Amino acid sequence: MIKCHLARLMGERKMKIVDVARETGLHRNTVTLLYKESAVRVDFDAIDKLCDLFGCKVEDLFEKVD
Repeated sequence: MIKCHLARLMGERKMKIVDVARETGLHRNTVTLLYKESAVRVDFDAIDKLCDLFGCKVEDLFEKVD
């Protein structure tokens, strides 16, 4: 299972879904699905934009858990 840490990263910076969507140019629904960890797939472009926004690596955003 893949765990997404977007909610944690957003909480640390006190950001809302609309803030992330506006800053990255991603669709609000894409951000919401990642935030709620209900996304089935994610584009590389979305991952790249989120990593740029939060100044993190892919492994800081996603984690494989058993």
